[in-house]
Amino acid sequence: MPEESEAQSPAPLPAHETGSASRISRQGLPWFIAAVDLAMVLVATVLAVRFRVSLSIFTTAGDVLENTTVAGAFLVIAWILVLVLFGAYDRDLFGAGTEEFRLIVNGSFVTAALVGVSAFLMKFPLSRGFFVLLFLIGVPLLLIGRLLARRVVQRLRVRGILNQRVILIGTPGYVSEIYAVLRREPWLGYQVIGCLVPPDYAGLVETSTGIPVLGLADKVRDAVDEHDAEIVFFAGGAVGSSTELRHAAWELEDHPYVQIIVAPNVTDVSSERVRIRPVAGLPLMHLGRPRSQAATNSAKRMFDLVAATLILVPAGPVLLALMWWVRTHDGGPAIFRQQRVGREGKVFSCLKLRSMVVDADKVELVMREDHVLFKDAADPRITRPGRFIRRFSLDELPQLWNVLRGEMSLVGPRPPLPSEVERYEDDMLRRLNVLPGMTGLWQVSGRSDLSWEDTVRLDLYYVDNWSMVQDLSILARTLTAVLGSRGAY
Repeated sequence: MPEESEAQSPAPLPAHETGSASRISRQGLPWFIAAVDLAMVLVATVLAVRFRVSLSIFTTAGDVLENTTVAGAFLVIAWILVLVLFGAYDRDLFGAGTEEFRLIVNGSFVTAALVGVSAFLMKFPLSRGFFVLLFLIGVPLLLIGRLLARRVVQRLRVRGILNQRVILIGTPGYVSEIYAVLRREPWLGYQVIGCLVPPDYAGLVETSTGIPVLGLADKVRDAVDEHDAEIVFFAGGAVGSSTELRHAAWELEDHPYVQIIVAPNVTDVSSERVRIRPVAGLPLMHLGRPRSQAATNSAKRMFDLVAATLILVPAGPVLLALMWWVRTHDGGPAIFRQQRVGREGKVFSCLKLRSMVVDADKVELVMREDHVLFKDAADPRITRPGRFIRRFSLDELPQLWNVLRGEMSLVGPRPPLPSEVERYEDDMLRRLNVLPGMTGLWQVSGRSDLSWEDTVRLDLYYVDNWSMVQDLSILARTLTAVLGSRGAY
């Protein structure tokens, strides 16, 4: 039976920009990114010249400044042109994914090769020190510039700027799943304006999740023209055959702005586990195995040991000073020990700097019904030193000892309480396949500001899609999350 709604007419979803205004804004985005890249290359050129002349490891040559000035101007232009040829300024590239970073690195290597070969063939006396310094400095600066530009783009998208108007196509169930993901990640810039449903759902005005139904799936072009859509998102049940999808693509072929996206019935899978391999005209998607076993390998353990030791040495005096502050504030113990559940359900004593009054766990508070994990920003049990150390997550420093003992990892799911594990559903138990972490996706994504569902989703994503690169990325993002104090109660 088709879904039904009591609504009489579809209510438009919130919007901040019209389709035409949004397109105009996005057309200027490549120029903004190009300006950032140009600034980074110019800075790299100036620094390379300065270090080439001033560093004692290089021999001084009388014509270095003259030659590097000429070569520097050529290099700046050549570098940007190569990035243009590599497609590093395509509008659909910015804001998400790793493709733009890959293009920056590949384009930079090609630029270096072209410059080196050209200088050799033309017998131009290019300073080797300048050449090496330029790319050693320039590539990281370009990546940093792109990362900063990405943060700007994502924040603008969250505010409703630079968004693309999206029409979802599929059965109400599949459409609602896609809509939930797009609404949960507003930085992607997809503004859903409504959906189209198969003929079996004719007469439906609105889905159960509040998405307006704009018409039937066989009227794609009419809906795009009427609502000025820029993306058509085909979800499960959108078409009955590949022929229908091909016909829909033909209908939109002459439309200057519309992009077609086909969403497979797979979510929360990292790009590293996905391989698209066309076979006999079929774009087959190969999914790699979940990586929970890889997250327990010896390389990760060795990294934890080395990194925890390197952190603990300079953090030791800070930790001792905080312990003294907590101890002298109310005379209670400085370290709080709490039973937590680790890998494979093993219980261990998790160490933290005490941030609450003594016996705080015996004080009853009103709990949120929608959250197994609960923290309150105005918790009366938190002490004055506790508010400071919680704000910057300094209460977790003693957990470095748990890492050295092999009970925790630097990165992983949040270590749960035994009472929380008792309430776990079967899917949640996968969190216990790996060591819990001092930080994780849950921390860099908002910590206590997250809903319980999002906390579980992020932990499961980490378990299934583990990689060392992801661990390093989380550690880097942790510093920003801690300094911003978002969700730190």
